[in-house]
Amino acid sequence: MSSMNVKKGDRVKVIAGKDKGKEGEIIRSLPKKNRVVVEKVNIVKKAQRPTQANPSGGIMSVEAPINVSNVQLICPQCKAATRVAHRFDEAGKKHRVCKKCGKDID
Repeated sequence: MSSMNVKKGDRVKVIAGKDKGKEGEIIRSLPKKNRVVVEKVNIVKKAQRPTQANPSGGIMSVEAPINVSNVQLICPQCKAATRVAHRFDEAGKKHRVCKKCGKDID
């Protein structure tokens, strides 16, 4: 299992699948399954049973997880979808770096 280069709160662009080209923020990360949930991407219909909170039940639209290989991080500085490099600073702390502009992402 490879490490994920994106995390919760990152802005990403979908590069493959039915929602190719859409952008959104990661709302949940599932590293064990190598998947992420992106807002307003991969919307599926889900049948919901009646509960006290939702007495009528019905069919709900929810975001389903997509594979992390189908998304690419958007650099906050250059606003481009980019791959991620890593570097260590003097204190030995690991930082994510944009491959296009070379600036730190974190």
